[in-house]
Amino acid sequence: MFPIAALLFVGAIVWGYQEHQEKNSILIKAENQYQRAFHDLSHHMGRLHDQLGETLAVSSASHGMQRKGLVNVWRLTSQAQNEINQLPLAMLPFNKAEQFLSRISNFAYRTAVRDLTKQPLTPAEVKMMKSLYQASDTVNQELSKVQDAVLKDRLRWMDVEVAMASEGGPHDNTIIDGFKAMDKQMGAYPESDWGPSAMSSDRKMSSAGLEGKQMSAEEIKSKALAFLGAQARGGEVSVSEDGSKTDMPAYTVSVKGKSGSPIQLDYTRKGGHLLWFMNPRDVKSSKINFDTARNKGSQFLVRHGYKSMTPIAYDEYDHVAVFTYAHTIDGVKIYPDKVTVRVALDNGEVVGLQARDHVFAKKLLTPGKPKLTKEQAQKGLNPDFRVENHSLSVIENDMREPTLCHEFVGKVNDHRYRIYLNAETGLEESIEQIADAEKSLYR
Repeated sequence: MFPIAALLFVGAIVWGYQEHQEKNSILIKAENQYQRAFHDLSHHMGRLHDQLGETLAVSSASHGMQRKGLVNVWRLTSQAQNEINQLPLAMLPFNKAEQFLSRISNFAYRTAVRDLTKQPLTPAEVKMMKSLYQASDTVNQELSKVQDAVLKDRLRWMDVEVAMASEGGPHDNTIIDGFKAMDKQMGAYPESDWGPSAMSSDRKMSSAGLEGKQMSAEEIKSKALAFLGAQARGGEVSVSEDGSKTDMPAYTVSVKGKSGSPIQLDYTRKGGHLLWFMNPRDVKSSKINFDTARNKGSQFLVRHGYKSMTPIAYDEYDHVAVFTYAHTIDGVKIYPDKVTVRVALDNGEVVGLQARDHVFAKKLLTPGKPKLTKEQAQKGLNPDFRVENHSLSVIENDMREPTLCHEFVGKVNDHRYRIYLNAETGLEESIEQIADAEKSLYR
């Protein structure tokens, strides 16, 4: 038995050594990736500070250089955000820094895409950029301290993971302390006037603009039962309040459905507007066709007060048809004002509704009149684009402003697209590729 035991012993040593080598190889690779992301972050944050300075240094009449500088600010901020996401900081409170970078990115992008010759930077925006330039300098100083410590003391990012994973232990790691200081510096940056571009991009859903009175839990319960009808007959009902201290207090209603699965609905407290409805029952087969499912969805919307809605998108999975409808005014589709309906393909029952966009959409009384005719706008299309369908629609442009467009549906390069041309200028506002499942909408 001794030779066999010796052989097993030697084998165990070899196996353990190989496992140790593989583990070290993985750790070294992860450490190298963390180090690369960190030093790239430090470089791009430094370039971000320089680019802000260069953008401020050019003449206010140099709109081309301002646009170029803002595009570079947006690019560098996006790269910095990506590198932060590659670092092991998931357990470290870093939300202020991420929000700070996100707002810079949104501001730079949406300012760069607007026509600065017609909408130049306002004095408030220039003042904000100067403050931002100073703030980025402070942040870079903190980041440089961390970088110097990493290089001088040969600090390892794997130790950061261990430090943050230790429950209840003091997080006194130099890198962690440095990033906490960096987050604090970004959080200390005062709220300022980020200009019309950033205000439009940083939009938040709030109940302040909703119509109606403050609803009680009992009133919401009655609305939910009336909405569900036979689906909730005899089921147990519970109502809970969510977000009472936020900008959008709401109620969640849970009803035991006929299938035994809990049906859930969300309502705003102000006005009692339905945001979301879901009946998560199993749908095991497809027995109805596209036209029947679409009719079921349209009838459901009319029955519940969602009038003048036109299907604009379609998808299908797990025997459920998903239709997106847009509100229509005088034949013009208002894309920001939309709802999504889920129809079970076994019996045509509507098992889901997403109405948040409809509730918070800016309500238009009229879409306006196009300055350009269909024929005039069509001249701006690619000559190879074969038009199959045309309509007028309102979409949100890059500034999130409602914009009346000529919508052309057609094919080019063996793919089908929607192309939106501004009804006043004829310029492209947006282009979307149409999924194969949506072909039925354009028959």
